[in-house]
Amino acid sequence: MTHSGDISEFFKHYGDNSRFLKTALRQFSNDDLMNFFREKGLGIIIDKNGKAFPRSGNSRDVLAILIDECKKNNVRINYNEAVLKVEKRDRGFWIKTKNNEYICHKLVISTGGKSYPSSGSSGDGYDLAEDLGHTIVSPKPALTPVFIKDYKLGEISGVSLQNRTVYLYRDNKKIREHRGDIGFTHTGLSGPGILDFSRYMEKKDILKIDFANRKGEDFTRTFIEAAEREGKISIGKFLKGYDIPVSLVRIILMELGLDRNEKLAFINKKMRTRVVDSFCEYPFVIENIGGFDIAMVTRGGISLNEVSSKTIESKLVKDLFFAGEVLDIDGDTGGYNIQAAFSTGYLAAISLGSTGA
Repeated sequence: MTHSGDISEFFKHYGDNSRFLKTALRQFSNDDLMNFFREKGLGIIIDKNGKAFPRSGNSRDVLAILIDECKKNNVRINYNEAVLKVEKRDRGFWIKTKNNEYICHKLVISTGGKSYPSSGSSGDGYDLAEDLGHTIVSPKPALTPVFIKDYKLGEISGVSLQNRTVYLYRDNKKIREHRGDIGFTHTGLSGPGILDFSRYMEKKDILKIDFANRKGEDFTRTFIEAAEREGKISIGKFLKGYDIPVSLVRIILMELGLDRNEKLAFINKKMRTRVVDSFCEYPFVIENIGGFDIAMVTRGGISLNEVSSKTIESKLVKDLFFAGEVLDIDGDTGGYNIQAAFSTGYLAAISLGSTGA
């Protein structure tokens, strides 16, 4: 449902567009959200990572409360009536659906992105906004696992690393870095550290992961000092000093053609450099990013340059508002995206009321 952290921490979890959400998140915070549902009788539990869930574990309980509140407030929902076209006219907005035509004074577009298309998120909100004059930042999948070219770690699928640094390279230049938990799958990489970082990745980019959790120069210095102090120690034993799964160490040493029992004193400078590179910046070439069918959210959407962060109203079209993932906003995994949807929805609602019926 949301994350239980301090609301000031939320602003670190929306990539480059965090600033846009400041008003919305402060107007309707995660505490406001949880209190709203608690007052409606929903039990909430917080897991060890700070994620908030309905105590029942059933999302239908959240939906039931929202639908019940709509009924209490005389909100009518016309199901199975896709919107085909929207136009701005003198009297307001003209809306054509597959069944009918409507006129309204104010319009809110909150159609989601393109992720989970089976749920109805087809991206049609982008077309409607574009028809009304808005710019669309090209949508792409985010919060998605990545598939790796010539992947060699499929046999350790299910193994994970805690809080490791990932470097992103494009055209031989490091363009970003990120830190988080990494998971190995049968075909590539996943886990929060990859999912959150995936918004910036493209096909053919190179990811380098610091398995040893140490900068290369630090790892090198420790290696040399250990070889000089106790040269008879094996490379396998030396690597036990780092929190790296044994199965991963075994595969990397096999790739290097290095026996795990090889003594540090007998490892020459050239091989030592290869060891350092493999454990501090192990490279993966991205074959592909997961598609919209498995992505949790959509990056891109209605350009934030054309929307007021104070009211969530269009800067181009009076009385047109937006909420949720249809905007060019995507958050990290852990409840941040649904909180952004609730917060922008709330801001749209109070903005509608403040500008008259």
